[in-house]
Amino acid sequence: MADPQWGPVAKRPVGATSKKQRTRGQLWARRILIGLVSVVLLGLVGGTAVVGVGYATTNLPDANADFETATTFVYYDDGKAELGSFAIQNRQPLTLDEMPQSIKDAVVAAENRSFWTDRGISLRGMARAAYVIARGGTLQGGSTITQQYIKIKYLYSEQTATRKFKELFLAYKINKQLSKEQILEGYLNTIYFGHGAYGIEAASQNFFDVDAKKLTVPQAAVLASVINNPSAFDPDDEDNLDRLRDRYRYVLQSMADTGAITQAQADKYAKKLPKFPEIKTNERYGGPKGFLLKMVEKELTDAGFTSEQINGGGLKITTTFDKAAQNAAVKAAQDVTERAADASGQKASKLHAAIASVDVNTGEVIALYGGPNYVKNSRNWATTARPTASTFKTYALAAGLKDGYSLRSPFRGSSFNLPGDPTIVRNEYNQSYGYQTSLLNATTYSINTAFVDLVTTMKDGKDKVLDLAKDAGAPKATGWDAAPRNIPIGTPEVSPLNQASGYATFANDGTAVDNHVVKEVRDADGKVIYKAEPKKKRAVSEDIAHDVTFALSNVVENGTGTTVQALNRPVAGKTGTNGVDLDNGKNIVNSSWFVGYTKQISTAVMYVAGNSGSESLDDYRRPGDSTFFGGTYPAQTWGEYMKVATEDQAVRQFDPPAYVNADSAPQPTPTYQQPQPTQQPTATQEPTEEPSEEPSDEPTREPSEEPSTQQPEPSQEPSRTAEADPEPSQSSETGGGGDGTGDGTGGAGTGEENAGGDATPGGGG
Repeated sequence: MADPQWGPVAKRPVGATSKKQRTRGQLWARRILIGLVSVVLLGLVGGTAVVGVGYATTNLPDANADFETATTFVYYDDGKAELGSFAIQNRQPLTLDEMPQSIKDAVVAAENRSFWTDRGISLRGMARAAYVIARGGTLQGGSTITQQYIKIKYLYSEQTATRKFKELFLAYKINKQLSKEQILEGYLNTIYFGHGAYGIEAASQNFFDVDAKKLTVPQAAVLASVINNPSAFDPDDEDNLDRLRDRYRYVLQSMADTGAITQAQADKYAKKLPKFPEIKTNERYGGPKGFLLKMVEKELTDAGFTSEQINGGGLKITTTFDKAAQNAAVKAAQDVTERAADASGQKASKLHAAIASVDVNTGEVIALYGGPNYVKNSRNWATTARPTASTFKTYALAAGLKDGYSLRSPFRGSSFNLPGDPTIVRNEYNQSYGYQTSLLNATTYSINTAFVDLVTTMKDGKDKVLDLAKDAGAPKATGWDAAPRNIPIGTPEVSPLNQASGYATFANDGTAVDNHVVKEVRDADGKVIYKAEPKKKRAVSEDIAHDVTFALSNVVENGTGTTVQALNRPVAGKTGTNGVDLDNGKNIVNSSWFVGYTKQISTAVMYVAGNSGSESLDDYRRPGDSTFFGGTYPAQTWGEYMKVATEDQAVRQFDPPAYVNADSAPQPTPTYQQPQPTQQPTATQEPTEEPSEEPSDEPTREPSEEPSTQQPEPSQEPSRTAEADPEPSQSSETGGGGDGTGDGTGGAGTGEENAGGDATPGGGG
């Protein structure tokens, strides 16, 4: 036996009812169902006479005219400027004789085994539909091929009980007026298979690049599988392949059960899916807007809309995208990418910029750049998770404040070892920021050692940081199982879209709002049938959010993010540059970030390279720079986009810091061993463009004097410019070392916004 929706289910257990018993039971069930349907029909429609009149007066409409003109349009957030449409229908009708037996058998076996003998209506399905209608619900998809055909070909917008029962009358009537062959022919010429393909001929071409008459049994089984849910079983999406494989095996087994193929054939074909040639994507997805349209489709599918509704339902979809901001995102990403490629003499096609921008209060995605052309490369870099480098420190900062620390709490400012761990935790170029430095200062200059000290000092610090990140809007992805010391350095991977949402939480006074791209949907008659209601959740208190924003403002005013000061309005943000050690001993930067926000908009910019997005960015670094810093091209891209996105918005100030826990914050118990001495910076000394010597993996000498373990007294309320540590030069920012996707056991690598200090894998920024 098998579940007609998702595939095989358990066989009937020993001791189950006999065939004779089942026959008796089915007879009584049939009588009960007929009675139930009759009662509900009589109650809703008004009696037997009305039912009879309804059946007699229900005529088949001109289906083709209605169906083929059901164009769905997609608009920008103003509901006027058109973004695109889902109206292009690739339809090439065939006669039933021209269709291969393989597809006829596969579809009947998968969708409606009793098709050739039933009356076009499933009694169980009719009873279920009547019950749903009686409760005021929406009529679900028909359980027979005839009912599905009615639902697809005779689309209506009104949601009245009369219209719903009219569909039932149509299914019964069409079964009397048309032969089974005519119904199956119409169905196979009408059903939607995905990729803009309506009907079996278009689907054969789109999926397998063959005429329908040449479909093999495995290919027919795939297409019969896809009918069930074109989005969930789309083989173009690798995430769907396991689901498709299960459904495919179910269809093959159903064909064997109905005698269309032998069991041996079913077992043979079930071993693997047939090969798929490169699927040609509809040109309506061409250019950057293709990523937006695909996101709209996915969001509506997740909300319960069917592929038929989206692609042929005559809908008016208003998105959240702002046209001016979207154009600015495309221009900024492409302009800066070209500049970086030209300056480095490399191919721009290998350098990928991603931009995601959300409204802080509503979660609406204002603009998104996932790539230059969806048709040529469907990977959406704006929704692809990659190592976050030091942009993840923001969540560690918030978790520390939530755990009882304050912006004034002192943490380790120079290299150290964790107990039982030979790996040295370092800063950029082995830079020392003093024996201890405040959490505020650690954020401003992205001090790796201080953040590792913070996370490893907190009880269950790793879990607390990861939980806070998820609460803020950064869902779990690859790299979240790394060692605790690697978490604040940026081993966890997050997509630019989710980073923009996570940072928006702090701009929104600690309340997280789910991002979304669809604002509302209207049917063909203009009635609103869907309106976005994003979930909201308090992630941190207002005071903690204000302290995080104050610390990130220091990054822009005094630290590694000064490039974006050109926006000339309050900005809070964080740079990030992720270093990774390769097996050959070479250290590269494989992701570079700037994530920041104003009071109204949060935007994340990420740069990656190569087909996988995990190759070296170093070849694209600015002339004179040691690597591809987050404070350079990513920050420039952010600034150029935000200049347009914020153009008509009022300049709003951030709330002042609350300095939570300033009077009661616990002093951290040092977990470090034997600090590694380096030249101490002074208030007038900045680190050089490059260190004079490459840092070694192990300490080269013992400290001449054991540092005191006495905790320094907190200073007076720190100002944004009064911290004792100097502002590092622009070249002193880069990502932490180690393997950003490994287990956190790497050796010396790049440090935050550097090219060589932090031995903690996956770090940086």
